[in-house]
Amino acid sequence: MRRPGLPVPRQWHASRWGIGVVLVCLIAGLLLGTARSYSAGEDISNRSVDLSAVVNQAEQRVSGADAFAAKLQDQIDAAAAGDRSPQVAQVLERASGLQAAAGLTPVQGPGLRVTLSDAPRDADGNYPAGVDPDDLVVHQQDVQAVVNAMWAGGAEAMMIMDQRVLTTSAVRCIGNTLLLQGRTYSPPFVVTAIGDADAMVAALDDQPGVRLYRQYVDKFQLVYDVTPVDNVTLPAYDGPIRLSAAKQAGG
Repeated sequence: MRRPGLPVPRQWHASRWGIGVVLVCLIAGLLLGTARSYSAGEDISNRSVDLSAVVNQAEQRVSGADAFAAKLQDQIDAAAAGDRSPQVAQVLERASGLQAAAGLTPVQGPGLRVTLSDAPRDADGNYPAGVDPDDLVVHQQDVQAVVNAMWAGGAEAMMIMDQRVLTTSAVRCIGNTLLLQGRTYSPPFVVTAIGDADAMVAALDDQPGVRLYRQYVDKFQLVYDVTPVDNVTLPAYDGPIRLSAAKQAGG
């Protein structure tokens, strides 16, 4: 055993260097063989992932799974309807009274509609030269800021695009495409809420994320349109209720 602090013999340096060279050659050969196997002899330098195609394929799978789940739920409901104990019937009756609060029934009334969209392009479909493209599109945080403000302003029910959403619904963006509950949307993005329009407008004006977005609206001509609506009908939420546990406030 070599003592700590003593110089390493030159012979050991040479031996270790030789072993390292052999290992590097073996790893390089393995990588080249793997690349050739993957490419089947073809050039792979130009291969890239089409993100929009991946999202579309995932959306199709989600739609198919939703349809299958709905079919199974219909079968379960049909089977349960024919044989209910008094206790089950009592629980179902109590649960039906909570559907409106949970967003599981359609809602109609006055409210507010907010539309967000990217900056306009030129006649050739291009953005202005010398500007960061990220400054010219609606981002996830922009949509989320509007949603948060409208909830804070007392929204009783809300819809993004054509889907009813809850306070637990997640807003996601891939590029300038909105991903919501397994479906994708292109701008303009429309958020509609039922409630006191004046209170929601005030909440939008006070929301820091919305104020930041409006600076880009002024500078780069992104779209920010706020319109009161006298009467609008929002559909029932028909997605999965992901919240699996809850605790009473203060309990």
